[in-house]
Amino acid sequence: MLSGLLLSGALALAAIKLGGLPWLQAHGLSALTMAIILGIVLGNTLYPLLPRLAANCGEGVGFSKQTLLRAGVVLYGLRLTFQDIGRLGAAGVVIDAAMLSSTFLLALLLGICWLKLERDTAILIGAGSAICGAAAVMATEPVVRARSEQVTVAVSTVVVFGTLAIFLYPLLYRPNLAWRLIAPSAFGVYAGSTIHEVAQVVAAARMVSEDTAGMAVIAKMVRVMMLTPFLLALSAWLARRTSQRVNTAGQAQPPVHITVPWFAFAFIGMVCLNSILPSDLALRGSLLDLDTLLLAMAMAALGLTTHVAAIRRAGLKPLLLAAMLFVWLVVGGAAVNRWVVLLLN
Repeated sequence: MLSGLLLSGALALAAIKLGGLPWLQAHGLSALTMAIILGIVLGNTLYPLLPRLAANCGEGVGFSKQTLLRAGVVLYGLRLTFQDIGRLGAAGVVIDAAMLSSTFLLALLLGICWLKLERDTAILIGAGSAICGAAAVMATEPVVRARSEQVTVAVSTVVVFGTLAIFLYPLLYRPNLAWRLIAPSAFGVYAGSTIHEVAQVVAAARMVSEDTAGMAVIAKMVRVMMLTPFLLALSAWLARRTSQRVNTAGQAQPPVHITVPWFAFAFIGMVCLNSILPSDLALRGSLLDLDTLLLAMAMAALGLTTHVAAIRRAGLKPLLLAAMLFVWLVVGGAAVNRWVVLLLN
C-alpha cells in the first residue's frame, strides 16, 4: 500500500508545482490536469516495463484512485457556501440548473442514440461538460463503475474544450457589448454556467475583468453544488434501467439497488460546515491544500492505470460528442442566460 501511495503522492506534488506556474495557470491547466498527464506518461513508459514495481504499487494506486478520490470530493465542499447562492440570485440558480440538465440530456441523446458510444463514456463526458469538468467525471465514476480508459477519455475532452473556452469567451465579450445579447454585468454568470473547469472559468473571466471573474466563480461554484442531487438522480436512473432490461429479457426481476454515493452527502455536509465557519479560519486553507493533494493523487493514479492504446481504440466519437456539447454550452448557454433573465426579471 505504502509504495503505491508514495508514487501517487510524488506525481501529485510534481503536478501541484507545475500547476502553480504562471503560464500554465494562464491557460487553465490546473494541478489535476497535470497530475493525469504525468500519470499517463509514466503509466505508458517506465511503469509497465517494471512489472515488479507495478505489482508492489498496485494496491496503493488503487486506493488513491478510489478512496482518496472520495475524500477529495468531500473536502471540495469547503470551497462553497450557501451564501454564494444568495449572491447569485434566483435567475443564476435557474440558469445553472437548466444548463446542467440540458447538457447532460443532450450528451445521452447524442452519445448513446446517435453516435452509439458506450453508455458509461457518454455519461462521463456529459457529467464533465455539464457540471465541473474533471472533478465531476471522477465523482461520477464510482456510480457508473466505468473503466479507467473511459474516465481518461472524458477528462481529456474537458481539458481540450475547456482550454479552448479560455480564449473564446474573452473574444465573445466584445461583440456581446454591441449586440447586448447578455448584459455585460451578467457575462460572469454566462461564463460560470457554461465553462467546464473552475480553473478555466477563472482564467477566461479574468481576461474580461475582475468583477466578471468574481461572479463567474460564484456561478460555477453553485453549479458544483448541484453535483450531489445529480449523482443521486443518476444512480436512481441507472438502477431503473437495469430493472427494465431484466424485465424485457423475461427473467425474474431482482431487487433494484440504487448505488448511494455517500461521499456526496458528506460533500454537502462540508458545504454546510463551511457556511457557518468564520471566513478567516486558518485551518480552511490547510484543508483546501490537502483536498488538492488528494484529488491530484487520484488523478495521477488514474493516469498510471490508463493505457494509451485503449484511448486510441475509443476513436473520434468521444471527441465529437464533447465538441457538440461545447457548441451547445457556448450558443445554447447564451440563449438560456438571456431567456431566464428576461423571464425572471
